Amino acid sequence: MGRTDSRGRALLLLIVFATVGAALLARLAYWQIGEHARLADEAFQQTTMREETPSRRGDIYDRSGVVVLATTIERQRLISTPSEIEPAARRAVVDRLIPILGLSDQDAKDLRGRETSDRKYVVLAHDLDTTVVAQIQAAIARKDITCVALEPEPVRVYPQSGGAPNTTLAAKLLGFVNREGVGQYGIEQFYQDELGGRPKIVQARRDIASRQIPDTAVVRDPGAPGEDLRLTIDAGLQLSVEQEILAAWAADRAKSVSALVMNPYTGEVLAEASYPSYDGNDYAATAATNPARFIDPIVSSVYEPGSVFKMLTSVAALESGEVTTQTRIKDTGLLKLDGGRSHVDDADHRAMGWMKFEDAIAFSRNVVAAKVAIGLDRTTGGAASLLHATWRRFGFGSRTGIDVAGEVSGLVRDPATRPWRQIDLANGAFGQGVAVTPLQLATAYAAMINGGQLVKPHVVEAVGLSARATGPQGQVISADLSRTLIGMMNHVVSTVPFYRDRTLIPGFEVGGKTGTAQIWDTKANGGHGAWKRNIFNYSFVGYIARQPGRPDVLVAIRIEEGTPTIARIGQLEMPVMSFQLFRRIAHDAITTPDLLPERTDVPVGDTATATR
Repeated sequence: MGRTDSRGRALLLLIVFATVGAALLARLAYWQIGEHARLADEAFQQTTMREETPSRRGDIYDRSGVVVLATTIERQRLISTPSEIEPAARRAVVDRLIPILGLSDQDAKDLRGRETSDRKYVVLAHDLDTTVVAQIQAAIARKDITCVALEPEPVRVYPQSGGAPNTTLAAKLLGFVNREGVGQYGIEQFYQDELGGRPKIVQARRDIASRQIPDTAVVRDPGAPGEDLRLTIDAGLQLSVEQEILAAWAADRAKSVSALVMNPYTGEVLAEASYPSYDGNDYAATAATNPARFIDPIVSSVYEPGSVFKMLTSVAALESGEVTTQTRIKDTGLLKLDGGRSHVDDADHRAMGWMKFEDAIAFSRNVVAAKVAIGLDRTTGGAASLLHATWRRFGFGSRTGIDVAGEVSGLVRDPATRPWRQIDLANGAFGQGVAVTPLQLATAYAAMINGGQLVKPHVVEAVGLSARATGPQGQVISADLSRTLIGMMNHVVSTVPFYRDRTLIPGFEVGGKTGTAQIWDTKANGGHGAWKRNIFNYSFVGYIARQPGRPDVLVAIRIEEGTPTIARIGQLEMPVMSFQLFRRIAHDAITTPDLLPERTDVPVGDTATATR
C-alpha cells in the first residue's frame, strides 16, 4: 500500500494548529490581561458585601439655638423575607398583618403584592407607632407571623406646629426629608451635604447565601455625623407671621399670601412664610394630592409687582438729575405713546394736574412715572437702557443667592436684545411687563434704605459651630440717595389718607410703597389672553424704625389673586390690604423680644455700627 501522508498536508496541519493555538493564546491573554480588572471586580462583588449606615442627620434650630425646628428620631419599620416561606404561609402573614396595621383596601392590596412575591427582602411598613410595634412583637413571639422583623429607621420630624391648621412651622422654608434620607426643597435640600454628613461604610466577605462571614468586616469609611444648623429665623415671629397671613388669606379670598421679614443691613431673614402651606411630618399626603404646595412663592414664583417698582424708577430719575423730589410734573390722567398707537392711564382715570414728584409717587400716578421714565434720555432706547441698568444693578433678573433650594431669577427683558417701545418703557416704570420674586423686591428695597449696600439674603446663621460669612455685595446707590428714598417712602404713608389711616404705627416711623397689578390670563379669550376681571396681585414693601430715618426691619408682602370687596375705578379694597398686613407684621417684628440689637444714634449708611 502506498503512503497516505505528505509533506504538504503536514505543513497545512501545522499551520492550522499554530493559528488555532495563537488565537487561543491571544484570547487567554485578553482575559488574563485586558479584562483582568473587570473580572477581578466582578469576582470581588460576588464574594463581598458593602453596607452603608447613614449618619445621624443634623438638627435645625431657630436663631436662639434653643427652639428645634427639625430633628431626627428613631422609629421602627417592618421588613420581611418572603422567599424563605411557602406561598400559603405568606398569605397567612398578610391576613394577620392587615388588621394590625389598620390598612385600607388599596394599602392592603399593596401589602399583599409585596409579601406574596419571591423577593428576598421587602419593606412592608414604615414609621410604625409604639402601639403597632407592640402588637407585631407579640404576634412574632406567638409565632402567628413568621419571616418578618422590626428594624430601626431614622425619621425626620418637625416638632413645631405652624400658624395654620395641619401645618408645621416654616414648612415651605425648611422643606422635608424623603424615605431615602435626602432633603427635598428649602433648607433641607440646599444643605443636604452638611446636614446628612457621611455614612459609615463597612465591607465584608459573604457566603453563598449572601450572609456575612464572621471576622471579615473592614471599615472603609467611619463616616461623620451631620452638622446642626442655626437659622436667622425667630420662631416666635415666624409663628406670628404665619397666623397673620392665614387671617389675610381667608379674609381676602386670595390664592396665596406671602410675607418676608428681613434685617436690611445684614440680609438676615427673620421670618418667611406663605399660605397655603403643609405638614412636614406628613409630606407624603401633600405629594399625593397637591405637590405644588411644596413650592415657596417667595423664592420660586414670579409675578408682575405693579407700582412697588416706581421706587426703582425714582432711583433712575433722581440719579440722572432729571428730577428732584420737589420737581413739579403734570399728571394728565392719560398719556398717549408710540404716535398714538398705545397709551397708559392712571388707575382712577383722572388727572391730578401739576404735582411734586414725591407726591406723584405717594399717590401712585402711572402717567407721571411713565413721563419720568421716558424723560431719562433723549431717545426711547437710551431711556430704556438706563432703566434696565437700574433694575439689573439691584439684582432683578438674577438670583439673590439665598441659601434655599429652588430660587428663580425672574424675567427682565433686555432692551439691547429686543428694543423697547415707549409703551414697554412706560409699563416697566410702574412694574408691568417685568416678573420678579418677593425676595428680589425685599433685597432691592433693603439697599434703598440701608445706605445703598446690596445685601445677600440668607436664612442660616451658622453651620455647626462655624458662623457663615455674609458681607455686603457692593454699593449700588449713594448714602445720600438712600436717605432721600427713606423720606419718599415715609411720605407715601404719611401723605395719602388712604394709607396713613391703616399703615402708621404710634411711636414708630414707617415707610414703604404699595403695588396693585393686573393679572394676565393666557387661557382667556379663546387662548388669545385677557386681563383677569376684579382679581389682582397686591404688594407692599416697607420699613419700620424705632428712630426716625433709621429703619430697623424691612417687610415685604404679596397677596396673590386677592378678591376686592369694593371694586370701583381707582378704588380696589379688600378686608385686609397689603399695607394693613404690613403694619401687623412690622409691629410683631419690632416688639419681638431680643430680636433687634440696640441702636446707636448714627446716620444710615454706617451699616456696621447701625446694626450691632
